[in-house]
Amino acid sequence: MLRRGVPWRVSGLTPRPWLSRRWYSSQIEDIDGEDETLEFRSDYLPESSYHLRFRDPEEPPRGTPASIKGPEGVLHYRDVGVDEYGFQEADMSLSDYFYGNPNHTHNVFYGTKMAMANQARKVEGRTFVDLRILRASSGAGGNGCISFFRDANAPTGPPDGGDGGDGGNVYISVVERNMGSLHRLTRTYTAKPGTSGKGSQLDGKHGDDVIIEVPVGTTLRWIPDPFVLKKYLSRRENQAVEDVMMTLKTSGTGEIQMFRDDYAPGEGWSFSEYDDEYYRAKDYFDELNTKVKQYDEEVVGMEVTSDRFPLVGIDCSKPTTKPILLLSGGKGGLGNMHFLTSNIRNPRFAKRGRKGLTAYFLLELKLIADLGLVGLPNAGKSSLLRAISRARPRVGHWEFTTLQPTIGTIFTSIDSDPFTVADIPGIVRGASANRGMGLDFLRHIERSGGLVFVVSLESASPQADLQVLIDEVGPRRMKGKKVLVVATKADLSDDGANYQPLRAHVEAQGWQIVPVCAPEGHNIERCIRLMGDIARDHH
Repeated sequence: MLRRGVPWRVSGLTPRPWLSRRWYSSQIEDIDGEDETLEFRSDYLPESSYHLRFRDPEEPPRGTPASIKGPEGVLHYRDVGVDEYGFQEADMSLSDYFYGNPNHTHNVFYGTKMAMANQARKVEGRTFVDLRILRASSGAGGNGCISFFRDANAPTGPPDGGDGGDGGNVYISVVERNMGSLHRLTRTYTAKPGTSGKGSQLDGKHGDDVIIEVPVGTTLRWIPDPFVLKKYLSRRENQAVEDVMMTLKTSGTGEIQMFRDDYAPGEGWSFSEYDDEYYRAKDYFDELNTKVKQYDEEVVGMEVTSDRFPLVGIDCSKPTTKPILLLSGGKGGLGNMHFLTSNIRNPRFAKRGRKGLTAYFLLELKLIADLGLVGLPNAGKSSLLRAISRARPRVGHWEFTTLQPTIGTIFTSIDSDPFTVADIPGIVRGASANRGMGLDFLRHIERSGGLVFVVSLESASPQADLQVLIDEVGPRRMKGKKVLVVATKADLSDDGANYQPLRAHVEAQGWQIVPVCAPEGHNIERCIRLMGDIARDHH
C-alpha cells in the first residue's frame, strides 16, 4: 500500500503494563535442578504458559481452592496468586485439567488409545476419528524495509522503506458438513508469514490466514506441548502422567496466557551499514529508541491481550457465522521511512517483524443426535437397527458397525420431522472406568436429548443388564434426559417371564418400555413412534 512518508510518532494506543507491574526482570530461573521447570524466562516476559513439576506427597497444597465451570463440567484448581510479572497463576494436576479423565492424558501424551482406536476403525473400513491433536502456528510479521528515494534530481533522497506485512492468523470455523469425524484434519496448521516491506513506501503483504474447519459437536482445549512432556517424564523412572502437576499462567479472567518468544521492546533492529553496537553508542539513536520502545510496548501489550485461550476450552456446539480467531499473526516491522528526524537524515535501519504464536490443542468430537442408543454387547442392537432400516427405507448415514459410533437419521412420516440416533458400540461393565474404550464411546451420548437402552430378554437377568447400563452411563450423562427401554429378542422369553419384572422396574422409574422381535419385525413401528416422541420432546 502506498503511503505518505512521515516521521515516526508514538500512536494513541495506551501501553498495557499488566496490573501496574514492572515488565522487566533480571531473575534467572535455575532449570538444572531435580524439580525442573519448562518455563524459561526472558528479560521482560515469560516464554511459556506453564510450569511442570512432579507431585510431592509431602508438599502442602498451594494457594486457595478455586473452580470454573466449562462445557465438560467444573474444572478445579488452586489459585496461587500473582507472579512477579503480574500474571495470575493456577495450579492443578494434569488429571484435574482433563476433568479427572485419565484416558485423555494418556491419549494426549502416550497415544495408546488413539492407536487402538485407529486400528479398530481401519478393520471396519471406515474412517472415524473423534480425538485429534493439532499444532497451530500463526505467521510471523514481515521485516521493515531499508530504502531511500532516488531519481535523476535526487540521487540520495529521503527514506521510503515500507513496513512489513502482518503475519497470517489461525481461525476455527464450525461447520455442519462432514459431520461425524475429525479424520479430515491434519496434525499441523501454519499460517503464512507477512512479506517484507519495499521501497517507495510499499508495505508488505499480509500473510495468508488459515481456517480450520471442525464439525459441530467439537470441543477445543489448549494442551501443553506433548513432546516436551514426554521428554520431561523420561527423566524419572516409575512416574506417570497422573503424577505431574502444572502451574498455568492466566489472565485472571479464566483464560490461559500464551507468550511469544520474541525480542524485548527496543530490540529487534536490522542495520544495513553499521552494526548494533555502533548505533547504540549514538545519542540520537538512543533518543529515537526511547520512543520506539513505547511503540514496541504497545505491540507487546496487544499481543498479551490477544494471546489468550479459555481455560475450560471452546465448545463448538453450533455452526459459526464467522470464523473464531485462535492465534493472531505477528506484527510487521517498521520501515525506515518512520525514522526520519531532525537528527537522523539517513536512517539505515528498520525493525524486524514480530514472531507468530505456536500452540497445541486437543480436539474432541461428541456426536450430536436427538437420541443415544446404548446396549451391552450381543443385546440385539444391530438387529434392531436393521429392522428399523427395513421399516423405514429412508434411513440415512447408518453404517452398521460394532467398533465405532455412528449417527443415523430416521424419517417417521411426511408431516413429521426426522430425528437422529447416535449408535454407541456395545458398552461393557467398567466402561465408565475406561474398560473396552468405554470413555471414548460414552462421550458421544452426552449431547443427546434422550437415551434408548437396549436390553436382551434372552439374558439371565435383563434387569441387572439395564442397571449395568445405567451405572456406566452415570447420573451426569443421564441428567435431564428422557429414557426409553427397548427389550429385544422378545420371542425368546417364555411367557414374558423376563419381561414382566423388567417392565415393572422400568415403569417405576417413570420411563417407557417396548418389547420387540427384530427378525420378525414385531413392534418395530411402535418402537419408532416412541423414539420419535422422545426426540420431539428434545426439540
